Amino acid sequence: MSYVKPAELVTRMVDAGAYKLQMSTRDTLIRSFMGAALLTIAAAFAVTVSTNTGQPLLGALLFPVGFVMLYLLGYDLLTGVFTLTPLALLDRRPGATLGSMFRNWGLVFVGNFGGAFMVAILMAVYFTYGFATEPSAVGHAIGEIGHGRTVGYADHGAAGMLTLFIRGVLCNWMVSTGVVLAMISDNVLGKIVAMWLPIMLFFYMGFEHSIVNMFLFPSGLLLGADFTIMDYLIWNEIPTVFGNLVGGLLFVGLPLYLTHGRTSTRKVRAPRAGRISAARGQVGAPKQPVLADRVAEPANAG
Repeated sequence: MSYVKPAELVTRMVDAGAYKLQMSTRDTLIRSFMGAALLTIAAAFAVTVSTNTGQPLLGALLFPVGFVMLYLLGYDLLTGVFTLTPLALLDRRPGATLGSMFRNWGLVFVGNFGGAFMVAILMAVYFTYGFATEPSAVGHAIGEIGHGRTVGYADHGAAGMLTLFIRGVLCNWMVSTGVVLAMISDNVLGKIVAMWLPIMLFFYMGFEHSIVNMFLFPSGLLLGADFTIMDYLIWNEIPTVFGNLVGGLLFVGLPLYLTHGRTSTRKVRAPRAGRISAARGQVGAPKQPVLADRVAEPANAG
């Protein structure tokens, strides 16, 4: 499997961020709508597997199938653009401005919500035979997720809000790592394996993903769960979005860009010239040390 070295990887990340800022409104909305739709179908699949087998690890193991499909097809998630588009600004790419970045974030949010909400409606119909029966066991499980991860946080007050935010940070640390690792190979199998690992981790750990939550919580409300729209917005979606932004940018985008995109050379002191033999009449090295740059990193450095 091919491997893209970190320096080239960062170039690809910046290129991707710059490209997304230049996309038309139509393309941005279509790609974000379909990205969220595929991801949230996989979330419904994972909850179904976990509920029917009683094995949450199995659901987490299979959930990344949605993430893999959407990124192989070139669709977008808000969590990914949070990490990639700011790098285009830092790299001063043409057309990369704060305005274009916020425009992209807004359009992707709208598209993601549309795709996730569509799947929420379809799954609610599926779990209730068109609202003609009580929700299935999977429908009840989704409702419990919505209740526990809104009212459950609210019951702990400020500590609950802090925990929610941290779970959002941790989530996009892993999800954006998956986004980046999709670029680390030019081989389809290599991309799949690289993406799979961090996505499985985030889902099993119960971290908070703003796009998955755009499906889980509206689904819970449609299926009769005991929480409100304001509970969802205040005690989940809004803090999760901010946590996702911080996690992806602070722990994935910036570290890679700063160390591999703008590699700094370490200044080292040149060794003092030894005393030349008195017989040759030479003096010692100058008192002030000379600074020399470190040699460039070899091309095959890992």
